[in-house]
Amino acid sequence: MASPALTRESVEQFVFAELVRLGAEESEIDSGAAFEDLGIDSLDMTELGTAVKRRLGVEVRPSDFEEVMVVQDALDVIHDRAGL
Repeated sequence: MASPALTRESVEQFVFAELVRLGAEESEIDSGAAFEDLGIDSLDMTELGTAVKRRLGVEVRPSDFEEVMVVQDALDVIHDRAGL
């Protein structure tokens, strides 16, 4: 289960920071940004899922991100898995 202090905003901040770590340009990241346009591929998405599980305690499987195309889609998956 997710940390009790976890909020939608903290998840968004974490995901945005991880996308930068994975090579996306910070100025290009917003909820409507397409992962393809950010240069984020399926391997990066797997790394994002691992980071979410490790740092936020939210269980996200690689298959959860299969249909994800934009940042908001990934946030929705994470929020759902975290019960937010």
